[in-house]
Amino acid sequence: MQKRSLGSSKLEVSAIGLGCMGMSRSFEPIPDRREMIALIRAAVERGVTFFDTAEIYGPFVNEELVGEALSPFRNQVVIATKFGWNLDPIARTNLGGLNSQPAHIKRAAEESLKRLKVDVIDLYYQHRVDPKVPIEDVAGTVKELIQEGKVKHFGLSEPSAKTIRQAHAVQPITAVQNEYSLWWKLPEEEVLPTLEELGIGFVPYSPLGKGFLTGKIDSNTAFHSSDLRSRIPRFQEENRKVNQALVNLLGRIASQKNVTPGQIALAWLLAQKPWIVPIPGTTKLSRFEENIGAAGIELTADDLQEIETAAAKIQVQGARYPEELDRLTGI
Repeated sequence: MQKRSLGSSKLEVSAIGLGCMGMSRSFEPIPDRREMIALIRAAVERGVTFFDTAEIYGPFVNEELVGEALSPFRNQVVIATKFGWNLDPIARTNLGGLNSQPAHIKRAAEESLKRLKVDVIDLYYQHRVDPKVPIEDVAGTVKELIQEGKVKHFGLSEPSAKTIRQAHAVQPITAVQNEYSLWWKLPEEEVLPTLEELGIGFVPYSPLGKGFLTGKIDSNTAFHSSDLRSRIPRFQEENRKVNQALVNLLGRIASQKNVTPGQIALAWLLAQKPWIVPIPGTTKLSRFEENIGAAGIELTADDLQEIETAAAKIQVQGARYPEELDRLTGI
């Protein structure tokens, strides 16, 4: 597996990471824990060194899963986790809403360290910007954790360019994690230029459009009521029919190279900048192997131009999140 550095930092990770959220939440049925531990360890064996989790995934159980799976490989891997929600680690419940108060961040860090079975958190993201807490206070708190040796690198998830600059002035940011793919390109407008200017790495989540860009979902696909996609406007049946045009585009390129649409979607992301590291999630070994195979696909300048030209003519239909979730982005 090729390696990449996240921006100008010295944090080197595999070119493609593994998003672990779905291993314990989001899509029914919840996978078998032992199988997920085996999958994470198989990822290490195949050269993946970058694993993404968060305290709210579960809540808490995903960090425990990742911690157990990676404990034999601690010195070989980079584990990223996130803080920023109003969770109760004692009752193990989600109390609802955002919470990036400094005291809460410090408590969350201590709890994450325990669940991950580590002495230091490699990359610690604020999961969503909390409008009630100045970002300078958040960055200052993480700076203290770094000085105490409990965190190595600071990150933000779904911030605006303005928020990135404000936080970076207090504590240098190593990576920003936003949704980014061929069907959500908003980061190109302001966030990516800001990251390039400041030397910050970029970690796209949902790089396969929550599965849509793999070509395995069509207008006839039925989602379980507990599946987040059942509530996402972009996944409503009529919108899927329109959005299929994007998958068809990927399919045409993929057929020319004898690969899959999902692999083209990931290869496109990797080709955008050398400091971009996508973290596709999966619960299946076969899908995981397909995903990491994208790191070996080289898209030519003509390929990229063909994709960009065709994609520009496709108007993706539907919001990417339900309204109550979309309000928590871009502050």
